[in-house]
Amino acid sequence: MPGRTRTAGRTSAGQGAAASVNLPLESSVGYQVRLTHRSIQRLLQSRIEPYGVQLGMWYLLRVLWNEDGLTQRELSHRVEIMEPTTLQTIAAMERSGLIKRVRNATDRRKMNVFLTKKGRQLEAQLLPVAVEVVNEVVRGFTEEEVQRFLGFLRAIQRNLSVQLEGVDAGDADFADAPPAARAVLV
Repeated sequence: MPGRTRTAGRTSAGQGAAASVNLPLESSVGYQVRLTHRSIQRLLQSRIEPYGVQLGMWYLLRVLWNEDGLTQRELSHRVEIMEPTTLQTIAAMERSGLIKRVRNATDRRKMNVFLTKKGRQLEAQLLPVAVEVVNEVVRGFTEEEVQRFLGFLRAIQRNLSVQLEGVDAGDADFADAPPAARAVLV
């Protein structure tokens, strides 16, 4: 149609044209990402549950395996979940013997979270499980296709950051995106 551009499930009207909106679920990027994310989470949960790890614990473990000793607030920010949820998950992890909380030496109001031996040992058991899940999810894709897909997701995340946080799309992270991702999604 003259004056209309169709991009990623949205229709925008050109000058003088009446805008019509049509967004079927199969064309909605947000809905498709949500559906995919929920399915991946269910698969991952089914694989890590035999180890006594819930999905919320998994995300905190992933951060702690790389940055042990963060404060509860830092952990919450890294995983991007609300602090009350983080505190509940930390308490469950502590009861399971995966972490211990230690009062911060410089600021007694803060608690740092450290992995126990049991929590640290889970890394060697669970990371291969996660790799297996990811490999199952991308089965049939070439490595180049996987990298392009990840580039597209990073570009979407940057676009969202601009809208939600006012982060400039010209920053260094944005520049690292593959050109196709920058051109298509911005």
